[in-house]
Amino acid sequence: MTTPISLCGFAVSNYYNKVKLSLLEKNVPFTEAVVYPSQNEEVLSESPMGKVPFLRTTRGVLSESQVLTEFIEDNWPEPALYPRDAFERARCRELIEHIELHLELPARRLYAEAFFGGTVSDETKKEVAPLLEKGLRSLVRLARFSPFICGEHFTHADCAAWVHLPLISQATRKIYQRDFLDDLLPQAKPYLKLISERPHAQKVNEDRKAAMEAFMSKGKK
Repeated sequence: MTTPISLCGFAVSNYYNKVKLSLLEKNVPFTEAVVYPSQNEEVLSESPMGKVPFLRTTRGVLSESQVLTEFIEDNWPEPALYPRDAFERARCRELIEHIELHLELPARRLYAEAFFGGTVSDETKKEVAPLLEKGLRSLVRLARFSPFICGEHFTHADCAAWVHLPLISQATRKIYQRDFLDDLLPQAKPYLKLISERPHAQKVNEDRKAAMEAFMSKGKK
């Protein structure tokens, strides 16, 4: 029997890994296809913005990581990675939205210099710092860490937090010589360690490291 879905992208991408961890935690059978962001027609025909990840399904292709998360939950509801209660489910989605819109998105402006040997202007660095500080201060009000970010149970919000928050830590240490996560959200480090001990998170991390090595080697050729 053909596996019904294929996750397309590459394991360096935090958004790819967010979806991959959800699939693994839900025991969904899937294959992986290495695809890099591109404006080539071959990629645009499946991902209209040329971004990854995207998901090939028996019904067609879907893009945008949160759409993929919702599709996965709708089609493979067990084990549930959203709370059953409608309000708690909304709070879980609220956390994902907050982390991606108010933390990962501004931090992404630093990644070229923080991770890939590029440079970021001083003006950009000055603009991003207060955005990240504001985002982290507000995340303190939303996150529970008891022990998971939404409460007692592992959810899709943990899949998002685990791939995004370490990048905030690494990027701010590199760019500002201080770890914003340690300064403003000290609960995060023990929490991230907890998630990292999960077998599926370890699998995702191993694949990410291997993909990063291959990606950097390819860039040097």
